[in-house]
Amino acid sequence: MNNAELRAIACQAMLQRGLQPELSAAAQQQLDTIAHAAAEQGPTIRDLRDLPWCSIDNDDSRDLDQLSVLLPIEGGAPGSVRILVAIADVDGLVALDSPIDQRARHNTTSVYTAAGVFPMLPEKLSTDLTSLNEGVERLAVVVDMVVDEDGTVAPVDGADSSQVSSVYRARVLNRAQLAYNAVAAWLDADTAAPQKVAAVPGLDDQLRMQDRVAQAMKRQRHARGALSLATSQTRAVFTDGVLTDLRPDLGNRAKELIANLMIAANGVTARWLEKHRLPSLRRMLRTPERWDRIVALAAQVGETLPELANAAALDVFLAKRRAADPSRFADLSLAIVKLLGSGEYMLSVPGRNTTGHFGLAVNDYTHSTAPNRRFPDLVTQRLLKAALEGGPAPYGEADLEALAAHCTEQEDNAAKVERQVRKSAAALLLADRIGQGFDALVTGASAKGTWVRIDHPNVEGRVVRGFEGLDVGEKARVTLIGVDAERGHIDFARAGP
Repeated sequence: MNNAELRAIACQAMLQRGLQPELSAAAQQQLDTIAHAAAEQGPTIRDLRDLPWCSIDNDDSRDLDQLSVLLPIEGGAPGSVRILVAIADVDGLVALDSPIDQRARHNTTSVYTAAGVFPMLPEKLSTDLTSLNEGVERLAVVVDMVVDEDGTVAPVDGADSSQVSSVYRARVLNRAQLAYNAVAAWLDADTAAPQKVAAVPGLDDQLRMQDRVAQAMKRQRHARGALSLATSQTRAVFTDGVLTDLRPDLGNRAKELIANLMIAANGVTARWLEKHRLPSLRRMLRTPERWDRIVALAAQVGETLPELANAAALDVFLAKRRAADPSRFADLSLAIVKLLGSGEYMLSVPGRNTTGHFGLAVNDYTHSTAPNRRFPDLVTQRLLKAALEGGPAPYGEADLEALAAHCTEQEDNAAKVERQVRKSAAALLLADRIGQGFDALVTGASAKGTWVRIDHPNVEGRVVRGFEGLDVGEKARVTLIGVDAERGHIDFARAGP
């Protein structure tokens, strides 16, 4: 099966899950009228084009949502710096309730499948006019964070404006579009800088300083109980248009750098909206319901966790296991992630208690840094701009509450589509291996069924025979007994203890 056939499967899976793979006629007509990026100017829009901004993303990413830069603070606390995160001004070209916005609101997210990306916004926007591409001037919403030497991010309130984190609009210019793998290899090996880094004077020192600050931010979060997990996604490999492999896409230091900066920026955004008395969409992860199973997994390797869910204790356990058995830590991480459950969106209203994020150990957290890819981030951007302009909120509380539920549901549907297409791809690769045995990790066990993951190719399948007694985190030997590429079904039977 070639990529075109796999993409047809992906389109059908999206339709079955209530997602729209194509633009509507009205959205296409609107897109045809958009010829250039907004040239908006004004006294409240700062000119930051001279700063050494850069982006770091996947090697093949074309929808660039954010840039970052580090600036010294004259006369500030020793070791303190400013980290600026510039976020693409998508709202400037995608008007509220326009046909393109309505389609984005319906899907709520880009869908990343083994057959390719189904972007939330048309590619003309997400990879061009609203993307922070190298060498192109763009408008952005900037999250300006003051960070102490120990990684503490300054509050959004305070008498000294030079020591307060803030949000504003600016014109920016991406000096270098960088890729995770090349930057990570350079940071880890301390070798010569990648060509694009070396081409911008001072960018090498700039990135090393950003890395140090990001690591300090990470240590701060983990001191509060943020979890150290190491999971990976799979990436489809095509040769001459034909699927040949599914390979794990592992984390690295550059991905960690950006993740730490984005987590901090999302926290500042949430607190800034709270300060300006605006409602918002918060991202939260509830205390895990299956904590008892996590406790049991720890007991299997001689470790003890408290009876009540405790993120700090869980992170200590994870750190011990990473050191004691690094080769199996990814399997443990996957089991823990499955038991923690999925994140959700919820309405946050100033003055009311809000559920925090168990995995990140933060109470104030929104999604704001990827408006080309996620609709909640575009909603947040519109709320930020309304506050900056002193206007009314573009969304009421009832609308935000409905959006929170809808975005959570559609995110789950998108994840199911991605899994189904990944399984369809894997089924193609496994079609001639019926009857073969595999070592597997149990990744799901409920009344709906029992699932396991094998490593080559890296994919999940359902145990349809002999699943009794299996639970998340256990190892099992399974035999492949059937595949259905169109439906994305991979069926195993338990082969032994």
